[in-house]
Amino acid sequence: MLKEVSVRRMVSAGFPVLIAVVLSAALAAAQVSAPAEKAASNAARRGLFALDEDLQELAERVGPAVVTVEVIGLTTVQDPNTRQTSYIAKEQGVGSGIVIDPSGYILTNAHVVEHATSVSVRVFRHRNKRVGGIEDAERFSAKILGRDTLTDLALLKVEASDLPALKLADSDRVHVGQLALAFGSPLGLENTVTMGVISSTQRQLNSATPVVYLQTDAAINPGNSGGPLVDVHGEVIGMNTLIVSQSGGSEGVGFSIPSNTIQLVYEQLRAHGHVRRGFIGIIARGITPTLAGGLGLPVQSGVILEEVVPNSSAERSGLHPGDILLDVDGKYFADPRALSVLLFQKKIGDVVAFKVQRGAEVLNMTVPVAERERDPESILDPMQSAANIIPKLGIVGIEITDSVAPLIPPTRLPGGVLVTALTAGGNATIYGLQPGDVLHYLNRTKLDSLDTLRKALAGLKPADPVVISLERGGELNYIAFDNPE
Repeated sequence: MLKEVSVRRMVSAGFPVLIAVVLSAALAAAQVSAPAEKAASNAARRGLFALDEDLQELAERVGPAVVTVEVIGLTTVQDPNTRQTSYIAKEQGVGSGIVIDPSGYILTNAHVVEHATSVSVRVFRHRNKRVGGIEDAERFSAKILGRDTLTDLALLKVEASDLPALKLADSDRVHVGQLALAFGSPLGLENTVTMGVISSTQRQLNSATPVVYLQTDAAINPGNSGGPLVDVHGEVIGMNTLIVSQSGGSEGVGFSIPSNTIQLVYEQLRAHGHVRRGFIGIIARGITPTLAGGLGLPVQSGVILEEVVPNSSAERSGLHPGDILLDVDGKYFADPRALSVLLFQKKIGDVVAFKVQRGAEVLNMTVPVAERERDPESILDPMQSAANIIPKLGIVGIEITDSVAPLIPPTRLPGGVLVTALTAGGNATIYGLQPGDVLHYLNRTKLDSLDTLRKALAGLKPADPVVISLERGGELNYIAFDNPE
């Protein structure tokens, strides 16, 4: 018992000493670590201040090269009574643009200037860093040099010099998680900047097209279209183009056209006014176990050619339907969409190396990239210019040329003027004209062009009889009325 008591006393007597020792050690450690923690805290604060200053400097440098694009154009509206007949009416819109060359070349989205009759650009050479606004705004009339609807890019030109311009970065080097800043005029609020990160670098929204996007959570809203997405160096990594939203506003799912696609399209729009898109003439399909089993293929996955277009460069180079792609340009493709993206980025004159398996044979062949025929949409777009409007009849028309004829249903008579839409408030419905009508004669004048139609209308006197011979749904009809005064 004594031993036990003595032991207890020893422990009790030593406990304050132990506490004192621990406290002394803790105080000593605190005295040692306090400067380190303070230094770390100061370093973090300095880092935040440095980041803040860097972002301010970046915004001041990038902002002046981001312009506001103002458009007056034509749009299609539906007859509220029938919901069937389309009319053409005037509309105004606002978007954003990127000065890509100091001599007045500006990039924007094709949909921003779609159907435009006049385009003006507001350039801001300086940015007010205190209020986030802009100063020294200049307005220029802009000319549309070219549009590419597939990539949704357009090139404008203004008569100006020494404009602040931005540099295109290499979008292949962009990575997920990278900081990104979106510039533009969302909801008409000029020269706005928002910040976020890159969420994805190869987002394909439509499997039917080879266009891929950068996805970002930087706030993008209507009006941002055509503005740049830049990296921390102030270089353009993408063009803000569209959002996915249930509310109509930014929900953190925005998409930008990669800068490498922008570079490719820009060079061609500047040189040719349209994109000379490459084409080799193959249709590829992903291999599934069912497909492999039915065709007796030696592999269960990968890509197989289901079509090689006759007389295409692919056929001339020796590719056959049924060839299994082992690699293209040294890369294996498990998905035909990824292959289409690679081929989409090829220029006319490039050569693509194919390694294919055909039965038991492994073959190597090279396929040159040829030029694809121009897109039908670029031929049939009737609202690219006000020159397609015939005000007296209240229609928008297009001449049926040799290039247009194959793109529409066969007609009973050659040539003519195709009615593509009606103008809002025009006389077309009074006269009985409809979209899809093909006008062949006005009285006894053969209508072989829009100019011929205009001259025939201009030669009419008040109250003169007007008989239009037209084709509608494969049937020939007359529309007769007296020329209004």
